[in-house]
Amino acid sequence: MNITPLDNFYLQQSESLKSCYLALRDIILAQSEQITPEWKYGCPFFYFKGKMFCYLWFHKKYQQPYIAIMKGKAIRDPLLLAEGRVNIRIMLFNPEKDLPIKKINNILQKALKLY
Repeated sequence: MNITPLDNFYLQQSESLKSCYLALRDIILAQSEQITPEWKYGCPFFYFKGKMFCYLWFHKKYQQPYIAIMKGKAIRDPLLLAEGRVNIRIMLFNPEKDLPIKKINNILQKALKLY
């Protein structure tokens, strides 16, 4: 069996990060059947109807995983950080705590409406 770079990203994480990333992946994919996971720019990317929607990555300064939302600047929410980015906004997560699933769903649904 060939392991794809996308699968390998999840497999090589520490246990707490792995479970956080897998949970975030499942939350993102549950938003719409039209969201597809891909490996792009060396990270897990999610496309909606063929357009870049969001991606998962790790914030080196805060040592936390995050979801980056491509059209995030159009969404007003205190969970979303700009950090000098023009369009993208990020949501940081503590992998040792429960994810704020309702809040994540709410923000992702707002983001989907921008497409």
